[in-house]
Amino acid sequence: MAAAAVTAGGLWRLRVAGAGGHWRWLRSAAGRARDFLQPASAGEDVAQRREVAHFTFQPDPESREYGQTQKMNLFQSITSALDNSLAKDPTAVIFGEDVAFGGVFRCTVGLRDKYVGTVEISAQLIHLPELIDCWGFGESCRNRGKDRVFNTPLCEQGIVGFGIGIAVTGATAIAEIQFADYIFPAFDQIVNEAAKYRYRSGDLFNCGSLTIRAPWGCVGHGALYHSQSPEAFFAHCPGIKVVIPRSPFQAKGLLLSCIEDKNPCIFFEPKILYRAAVEQVPIEPYNIPLSQAEVIQEGSDMTMVAWGTQVHVIREVASMAQEKLGVSCEVIDLRTIIPWDVDTVCKEECFLNLEAPISRVCGYDTPFPHIFEPFYIPDKWKCYDALRKMINY
Repeated sequence: MAAAAVTAGGLWRLRVAGAGGHWRWLRSAAGRARDFLQPASAGEDVAQRREVAHFTFQPDPESREYGQTQKMNLFQSITSALDNSLAKDPTAVIFGEDVAFGGVFRCTVGLRDKYVGTVEISAQLIHLPELIDCWGFGESCRNRGKDRVFNTPLCEQGIVGFGIGIAVTGATAIAEIQFADYIFPAFDQIVNEAAKYRYRSGDLFNCGSLTIRAPWGCVGHGALYHSQSPEAFFAHCPGIKVVIPRSPFQAKGLLLSCIEDKNPCIFFEPKILYRAAVEQVPIEPYNIPLSQAEVIQEGSDMTMVAWGTQVHVIREVASMAQEKLGVSCEVIDLRTIIPWDVDTVCKEECFLNLEAPISRVCGYDTPFPHIFEPFYIPDKWKCYDALRKMINY
Protein backbone atom coordinates (compact mmCIF):
# COMPACT_ATOMS: atom_id res chain seq x y z
CA MET A 1 0.00 0.00 0.00
CA ALA A 2 1.37 3.38 -0.98
CA ALA A 3 -0.28 6.73 -0.42
CA ALA A 4 0.66 10.35 0.11
CA ALA A 5 -0.35 13.15 2.41
CA VAL A 6 0.71 16.75 2.78
CA THR A 7 0.63 18.38 6.20
CA ALA A 8 0.57 22.05 6.98
CA GLY A 9 4.29 21.95 7.74
CA GLY A 10 5.19 20.57 4.33
CA LEU A 11 6.00 17.04 5.46
CA TRP A 12 5.40 14.35 2.87
CA ARG A 13 4.97 10.82 4.21
CA LEU A 14 4.77 7.67 2.17
CA ARG A 15 4.77 4.41 4.04
CA VAL A 16 5.34 1.24 2.09
CA ALA A 17 4.72 -2.21 3.51
CA GLY A 18 7.40 -4.65 2.40
CA ALA A 19 9.48 -7.60 3.45
CA GLY A 20 11.86 -5.34 5.30
CA GLY A 21 9.16 -3.82 7.47
CA HIS A 22 7.39 -0.48 7.30
CA TRP A 23 9.13 2.53 5.79
CA ARG A 24 8.24 6.15 5.39
CA TRP A 25 9.35 8.96 3.12
CA LEU A 26 10.63 12.08 4.81
CA ARG A 27 11.09 15.34 2.98
CA SER A 28 14.52 16.80 3.55
CA ALA A 29 15.17 20.51 3.96
CA ALA A 30 16.47 20.66 0.39
CA GLY A 31 13.13 19.60 -1.00
CA ARG A 32 11.52 16.66 -2.69
CA ALA A 33 14.56 15.81 -4.82
CA ARG A 34 16.49 14.64 -1.74
CA ASP A 35 13.76 12.58 -0.09
CA PHE A 36 15.02 9.45 1.60
CA LEU A 37 13.66 6.33 3.29
CA GLN A 38 13.68 5.80 7.02
CA PRO A 39 12.26 2.84 8.93
CA ALA A 40 9.05 3.62 10.77
CA SER A 41 8.79 2.85 14.42
CA ALA A 42 7.47 -0.57 15.30
CA GLY A 43 4.64 0.94 17.29
CA GLU A 44 3.05 2.80 14.39
CA ASP A 45 -0.47 1.72 13.54
CA VAL A 46 -0.40 -0.17 10.26
CA ALA A 47 -4.03 0.74 9.55
CA GLN A 48 -3.13 4.44 9.46
CA ARG A 49 -1.16 3.90 6.27
CA ARG A 50 -4.41 3.41 4.38
CA GLU A 51 -6.07 6.62 5.51
CA VAL A 52 -4.05 9.13 3.50
CA ALA A 53 -4.85 10.25 -0.05
CA HIS A 54 -4.02 13.06 -2.45
CA PHE A 55 -7.51 14.57 -2.20
CA THR A 56 -10.46 14.99 0.14
CA PHE A 57 -13.84 13.95 -1.22
CA GLN A 58 -16.34 16.80 -1.05
CA PRO A 59 -19.96 15.63 -1.28
CA ASP A 60 -22.56 17.81 -2.94
CA PRO A 61 -25.63 19.03 -1.04
CA GLU A 62 -28.42 16.48 -0.94
CA SER A 63 -30.92 16.83 -3.80
CA ARG A 64 -34.60 16.08 -3.20
CA GLU A 65 -35.49 16.77 -6.82
CA TYR A 66 -35.68 13.05 -7.66
CA GLY A 67 -37.52 11.77 -4.59
CA GLN A 68 -36.37 9.67 -1.66
CA THR A 69 -32.63 9.28 -1.20
CA GLN A 70 -30.39 6.74 0.45
CA LYS A 71 -26.80 6.91 1.62
CA MET A 72 -24.65 5.20 -1.01
CA ASN A 73 -21.00 5.02 -1.87
CA LEU A 74 -20.01 5.18 -5.51
CA PHE A 75 -20.08 1.46 -6.27
CA GLN A 76 -23.52 1.20 -4.66
CA SER A 77 -24.79 4.03 -6.82
CA ILE A 78 -23.50 2.16 -9.88
CA THR A 79 -25.32 -0.98 -8.70
CA SER A 80 -28.49 1.08 -8.20
CA ALA A 81 -28.27 2.47 -11.74
CA LEU A 82 -27.75 -0.99 -13.24
CA ASP A 83 -30.64 -2.34 -11.15
CA ASN A 84 -32.90 0.44 -12.43
CA SER A 85 -31.88 -0.27 -16.02
CA LEU A 86 -32.51 -4.01 -15.82
CA ALA A 87 -35.90 -3.41 -14.17
CA LYS A 88 -36.99 -0.82 -16.73
CA ASP A 89 -35.57 -2.31 -19.94
CA PRO A 90 -36.33 -5.99 -20.68
CA THR A 91 -33.65 -6.00 -23.39
CA ALA A 92 -30.84 -4.90 -21.06
CA VAL A 93 -28.00 -7.33 -20.35
CA ILE A 94 -24.78 -6.96 -18.35
CA PHE A 95 -21.69 -8.99 -19.17
CA GLY A 96 -17.97 -9.01 -18.48
CA GLU A 97 -15.32 -10.79 -16.47
CA ASP A 98 -16.66 -11.97 -13.08
CA VAL A 99 -19.79 -9.79 -13.18
CA ALA A 100 -22.07 -12.74 -12.40
CA PHE A 101 -20.88 -12.92 -8.79
CA GLY A 102 -20.70 -9.14 -8.41
CA GLY A 103 -17.41 -8.19 -10.03
CA VAL A 104 -14.10 -7.42 -8.36
CA PHE A 105 -15.49 -4.10 -7.08
CA ARG A 106 -18.97 -5.52 -6.28
CA CYS A 107 -20.78 -3.19 -8.70
CA THR A 108 -23.05 -5.97 -10.01
CA VAL A 109 -23.57 -7.85 -6.75
CA GLY A 110 -26.99 -9.48 -6.47
CA LEU A 111 -28.14 -8.58 -9.97
CA ARG A 112 -27.62 -12.01 -11.56
CA ASP A 113 -29.96 -13.75 -9.13
CA LYS A 114 -32.50 -10.94 -9.30
CA TYR A 115 -32.78 -10.88 -13.10
CA VAL A 116 -32.83 -14.43 -14.43
CA GLY A 117 -34.78 -14.84 -17.66
CA THR A 118 -34.88 -14.32 -21.38
CA VAL A 119 -34.03 -11.11 -23.17
CA GLU A 120 -36.75 -9.42 -25.17
CA ILE A 121 -35.45 -8.07 -28.46
CA SER A 122 -37.53 -6.58 -31.28
CA ALA A 123 -40.76 -8.04 -29.86
CA GLN A 124 -39.25 -11.52 -30.00
CA LEU A 125 -37.83 -13.67 -27.25
CA ILE A 126 -34.24 -14.47 -28.09
CA HIS A 127 -32.57 -16.89 -25.73
CA LEU A 128 -29.04 -15.87 -24.87
CA PRO A 129 -27.69 -19.46 -25.03
CA GLU A 130 -27.83 -19.31 -28.83
CA LEU A 131 -26.06 -15.93 -28.90
CA ILE A 132 -23.47 -17.02 -26.38
CA ASP A 133 -22.87 -20.31 -28.18
CA CYS A 134 -21.85 -18.35 -31.28
CA TRP A 135 -18.96 -16.93 -29.28
CA GLY A 136 -17.95 -20.34 -27.98
CA PHE A 137 -18.37 -19.81 -24.24
CA GLY A 138 -18.75 -23.53 -23.61
CA GLU A 139 -21.38 -25.77 -22.04
CA SER A 140 -21.22 -24.31 -18.54
CA CYS A 141 -22.02 -20.83 -19.79
CA ARG A 142 -24.76 -22.08 -22.12
CA ASN A 143 -26.52 -23.58 -19.13
CA ARG A 144 -26.56 -20.14 -17.50
CA GLY A 145 -27.14 -18.27 -20.71
CA LYS A 146 -30.65 -17.14 -19.89
CA ASP A 147 -29.26 -14.95 -17.13
CA ARG A 148 -29.24 -11.26 -17.96
CA VAL A 149 -26.02 -10.79 -15.97
CA PHE A 150 -23.36 -13.25 -17.07
CA ASN A 151 -19.63 -13.84 -17.20
CA THR A 152 -17.47 -13.74 -20.30
CA PRO A 153 -14.03 -15.10 -21.12
CA LEU A 154 -11.04 -12.94 -20.32
CA CYS A 155 -11.05 -11.31 -23.75
CA GLU A 156 -11.65 -7.57 -23.92
CA GLN A 157 -11.95 -7.37 -27.68
CA GLY A 158 -14.45 -10.21 -27.52
CA ILE A 159 -16.47 -8.49 -24.79
CA VAL A 160 -16.82 -5.30 -26.81
CA GLY A 161 -17.31 -7.16 -30.10
CA PHE A 162 -20.09 -9.21 -28.52
CA GLY A 163 -21.58 -5.99 -27.11
CA ILE A 164 -21.62 -4.40 -30.55
CA GLY A 165 -23.33 -7.44 -32.03
CA ILE A 166 -26.04 -7.75 -29.40
CA ALA A 167 -26.64 -3.98 -29.47
CA VAL A 168 -27.19 -4.15 -33.25
CA THR A 169 -29.89 -6.81 -32.68
CA GLY A 170 -31.77 -4.39 -30.45
CA ALA A 171 -30.57 -5.20 -26.95
CA THR A 172 -29.26 -2.69 -24.45
CA ALA A 173 -25.72 -3.94 -23.97
CA ILE A 174 -23.81 -3.00 -20.81
CA ALA A 175 -20.26 -4.34 -21.02
CA GLU A 176 -17.72 -4.22 -18.23
CA ILE A 177 -13.97 -4.05 -18.76
CA GLN A 178 -12.54 -5.11 -15.41
CA PHE A 179 -9.93 -2.33 -15.36
CA ALA A 180 -9.62 0.62 -17.74
CA ASP A 181 -5.96 -0.33 -18.18
CA TYR A 182 -7.11 -3.43 -20.10
CA ILE A 183 -9.42 -1.66 -22.52
CA PHE A 184 -6.66 -1.42 -25.12
CA PRO A 185 -7.17 -4.89 -26.66
CA ALA A 186 -10.71 -3.65 -27.44
CA PHE A 187 -9.49 -0.37 -28.92
CA ASP A 188 -10.05 -1.44 -32.52
CA GLN A 189 -13.55 -2.71 -31.75
CA ILE A 190 -14.42 0.61 -30.09
CA VAL A 191 -12.92 3.16 -32.50
CA ASN A 192 -13.16 1.24 -35.80
CA GLU A 193 -16.40 -0.66 -35.28
CA ALA A 194 -18.65 0.77 -32.56
CA ALA A 195 -17.85 4.41 -33.32
CA LYS A 196 -18.31 3.98 -37.09
CA TYR A 197 -21.18 1.49 -37.27
CA ARG A 198 -23.94 4.04 -37.84
CA TYR A 199 -21.87 6.11 -40.27
CA ARG A 200 -20.73 3.22 -42.45
CA SER A 201 -24.31 1.91 -42.84
CA GLY A 202 -25.85 5.29 -43.58
CA ASP A 203 -27.82 4.93 -40.34
CA LEU A 204 -29.45 1.71 -41.49
CA PHE A 205 -27.86 -0.02 -38.49
CA ASN A 206 -26.26 1.19 -35.29
CA CYS A 207 -24.94 -0.06 -31.96
CA GLY A 208 -25.95 3.05 -30.05
CA SER A 209 -27.36 1.02 -27.16
CA LEU A 210 -23.86 -0.12 -26.14
CA THR A 211 -22.33 1.17 -22.91
CA ILE A 212 -18.87 0.14 -21.78
CA ARG A 213 -18.06 0.52 -18.08
CA ALA A 214 -14.55 0.40 -16.66
CA PRO A 215 -12.90 1.21 -13.28
CA TRP A 216 -10.50 4.09 -13.87
CA GLY A 217 -7.65 6.07 -12.32
CA CYS A 218 -5.13 5.68 -9.54
CA VAL A 219 -5.78 4.25 -6.10
CA GLY A 220 -2.45 4.63 -4.29
CA HIS A 221 -0.98 1.22 -5.06
CA GLY A 222 -2.10 0.20 -8.56
CA ALA A 223 1.25 0.71 -10.35
CA LEU A 224 1.55 0.34 -14.10
CA TYR A 225 -1.51 -1.73 -14.97
CA HIS A 226 -4.17 -0.69 -12.47
CA SER A 227 -3.81 3.10 -12.35
CA GLN A 228 -4.19 4.46 -15.85
CA SER A 229 -6.59 7.10 -17.14
CA PRO A 230 -6.97 6.29 -20.85
CA GLU A 231 -9.72 8.75 -21.76
CA ALA A 232 -7.35 10.83 -23.94
CA PHE A 233 -7.01 7.91 -26.36
CA PHE A 234 -10.75 8.08 -27.05
CA ALA A 235 -11.21 11.85 -26.85
CA HIS A 236 -10.42 12.31 -30.54
CA CYS A 237 -12.77 9.64 -31.89
CA PRO A 238 -16.08 10.82 -33.40
CA GLY A 239 -19.02 8.50 -32.86
CA ILE A 240 -18.58 7.68 -29.17
CA LYS A 241 -19.16 9.49 -25.90
CA VAL A 242 -16.78 9.37 -22.92
CA VAL A 243 -18.06 10.19 -19.43
CA ILE A 244 -16.34 10.33 -16.01
CA PRO A 245 -18.26 11.18 -12.80
CA ARG A 246 -16.94 12.79 -9.63
CA SER A 247 -19.37 11.39 -7.04
CA PRO A 248 -22.06 8.77 -6.33
CA PHE A 249 -24.92 11.13 -7.21
CA GLN A 250 -23.26 12.10 -10.46
CA ALA A 251 -22.32 8.50 -11.24
CA LYS A 252 -25.85 7.14 -11.13
CA GLY A 253 -27.41 9.95 -13.16
CA LEU A 254 -24.67 9.98 -15.79
CA LEU A 255 -24.55 6.18 -16.12
CA LEU A 256 -28.31 6.00 -16.68
CA SER A 257 -27.96 8.70 -19.34
CA CYS A 258 -25.17 6.72 -21.03
CA ILE A 259 -27.25 3.54 -21.03
CA GLU A 260 -30.25 5.34 -22.53
CA ASP A 261 -28.22 7.40 -25.01
CA LYS A 262 -28.43 6.43 -28.68
CA ASN A 263 -24.68 6.48 -29.13
CA PRO A 264 -21.99 4.08 -27.87
CA CYS A 265 -20.68 5.38 -24.54
CA ILE A 266 -17.61 4.67 -22.44
CA PHE A 267 -18.23 5.24 -18.75
CA PHE A 268 -15.07 5.42 -16.65
CA GLU A 269 -15.58 5.00 -12.89
CA PRO A 270 -12.99 6.47 -10.46
CA LYS A 271 -12.23 3.34 -8.47
CA ILE A 272 -10.59 5.23 -5.60
CA LEU A 273 -14.06 6.68 -4.96
CA TYR A 274 -15.90 3.35 -4.95
CA ARG A 275 -15.88 3.26 -1.15
CA ALA A 276 -14.32 6.60 -0.23
CA ALA A 277 -17.14 8.71 -1.69
CA VAL A 278 -20.49 8.63 0.14
CA GLU A 279 -23.54 10.77 -0.61
CA GLN A 280 -27.32 10.75 -0.45
CA VAL A 281 -28.42 9.28 -3.80
CA PRO A 282 -31.99 9.00 -5.11
CA ILE A 283 -33.36 5.45 -5.11
CA GLU A 284 -35.46 5.98 -8.23
CA PRO A 285 -33.87 6.44 -11.67
CA TYR A 286 -32.90 9.94 -12.81
CA ASN A 287 -30.77 11.39 -15.59
CA ILE A 288 -27.97 13.94 -15.72
CA PRO A 289 -27.54 15.30 -19.26
CA LEU A 290 -24.42 14.29 -21.18
CA SER A 291 -22.10 16.87 -22.77
CA GLN A 292 -23.07 19.46 -20.15
CA ALA A 293 -20.31 20.60 -17.84
CA GLU A 294 -21.21 21.84 -14.37
CA VAL A 295 -19.94 25.06 -12.82
CA ILE A 296 -19.41 23.93 -9.22
CA GLN A 297 -18.05 27.25 -8.00
CA GLU A 298 -18.29 30.70 -9.53
CA GLY A 299 -15.12 32.78 -9.80
CA SER A 300 -13.85 35.95 -11.44
CA ASP A 301 -10.06 35.56 -11.75
CA MET A 302 -9.26 32.00 -12.80
CA THR A 303 -11.04 29.04 -14.36
CA MET A 304 -10.04 25.51 -13.40
CA VAL A 305 -11.45 22.52 -15.30
CA ALA A 306 -11.20 18.88 -14.26
CA TRP A 307 -13.14 15.63 -14.22
CA GLY A 308 -13.49 12.59 -12.00
CA THR A 309 -11.36 12.49 -8.85
CA GLN A 310 -9.38 15.55 -9.90
CA VAL A 311 -12.44 17.74 -9.38
CA HIS A 312 -11.98 17.36 -5.64
CA VAL A 313 -8.33 18.34 -5.97
CA ILE A 314 -9.06 21.61 -7.75
CA ARG A 315 -11.89 22.44 -5.36
CA GLU A 316 -9.32 22.39 -2.58
CA VAL A 317 -6.92 24.43 -4.70
CA ALA A 318 -9.64 27.01 -5.27
CA SER A 319 -10.07 27.35 -1.51
CA MET A 320 -6.30 27.67 -1.04
CA ALA A 321 -6.10 30.34 -3.75
CA GLN A 322 -8.84 32.40 -2.15
CA GLU A 323 -7.37 32.08 1.33
CA LYS A 324 -3.69 32.58 0.52
CA LEU A 325 -3.74 34.77 -2.60
CA GLY A 326 -7.14 36.41 -2.63
CA VAL A 327 -7.77 34.85 -6.05
CA SER A 328 -11.33 34.00 -7.04
CA CYS A 329 -11.47 30.70 -8.96
CA GLU A 330 -14.21 29.27 -11.11
CA VAL A 331 -14.35 25.46 -10.81
CA ILE A 332 -15.85 23.39 -13.64
CA ASP A 333 -16.49 19.65 -13.72
CA LEU A 334 -16.32 18.70 -17.39
CA ARG A 335 -18.15 15.36 -16.80
CA THR A 336 -18.36 14.45 -20.49
CA ILE A 337 -14.93 14.31 -22.15
CA ILE A 338 -16.32 13.91 -25.65
CA PRO A 339 -18.36 15.68 -26.96
CA TRP A 340 -17.28 18.27 -24.39
CA ASP A 341 -19.22 21.36 -23.38
CA VAL A 342 -17.48 24.10 -25.31
CA ASP A 343 -20.04 26.78 -24.43
CA THR A 344 -19.60 26.43 -20.66
CA VAL A 345 -15.80 26.20 -20.69
CA CYS A 346 -15.11 28.75 -23.41
CA LYS A 347 -17.87 31.26 -22.90
CA GLU A 348 -17.74 34.72 -24.44
CA GLU A 349 -14.75 33.91 -26.64
CA CYS A 350 -12.51 33.68 -23.59
CA PHE A 351 -9.45 32.69 -25.66
CA LEU A 352 -9.39 36.21 -27.10
CA ASN A 353 -9.21 37.74 -23.63
CA LEU A 354 -6.82 35.54 -21.68
CA GLU A 355 -4.21 37.30 -19.55
CA ALA A 356 -1.96 34.24 -19.29
CA PRO A 357 -1.40 31.06 -21.31
CA ILE A 358 -3.47 28.01 -20.40
CA SER A 359 -1.64 25.67 -18.04
CA ARG A 360 -2.14 21.90 -18.20
CA VAL A 361 -1.32 20.00 -15.01
CA CYS A 362 -1.02 16.25 -15.39
CA GLY A 363 1.20 13.23 -14.78
CA TYR A 364 4.67 12.87 -16.23
CA ASP A 365 5.44 11.26 -19.58
CA THR A 366 6.42 7.97 -17.98
CA PRO A 367 4.62 4.73 -17.19
CA PHE A 368 2.57 5.03 -14.01
CA PRO A 369 4.95 4.33 -11.09
CA HIS A 370 4.28 2.35 -7.94
CA ILE A 371 6.01 3.79 -4.87
CA PHE A 372 6.52 7.14 -6.64
CA GLU A 373 2.83 7.62 -7.32
CA PRO A 374 2.61 10.63 -4.92
CA PHE A 375 5.17 12.44 -7.07
CA TYR A 376 3.49 11.47 -10.32
CA ILE A 377 -0.12 12.51 -9.75
CA PRO A 378 -1.26 16.13 -10.28
CA ASP A 379 -1.92 16.81 -6.61
CA LYS A 380 -3.10 20.07 -5.09
CA TRP A 381 0.42 21.44 -4.70
CA LYS A 382 1.21 21.02 -8.40
CA CYS A 383 -2.09 22.62 -9.32
CA TYR A 384 -1.56 25.43 -6.83
CA ASP A 385 1.94 26.05 -8.20
CA ALA A 386 0.54 26.28 -11.74
CA LEU A 387 -2.08 28.74 -10.53
CA ARG A 388 0.54 30.97 -8.89
CA LYS A 389 2.62 31.01 -12.07
CA MET A 390 -0.40 32.05 -14.10
CA ILE A 391 -1.28 34.83 -11.66
CA ASN A 392 2.31 36.12 -11.84
CA TYR A 393 2.62 35.79 -15.62
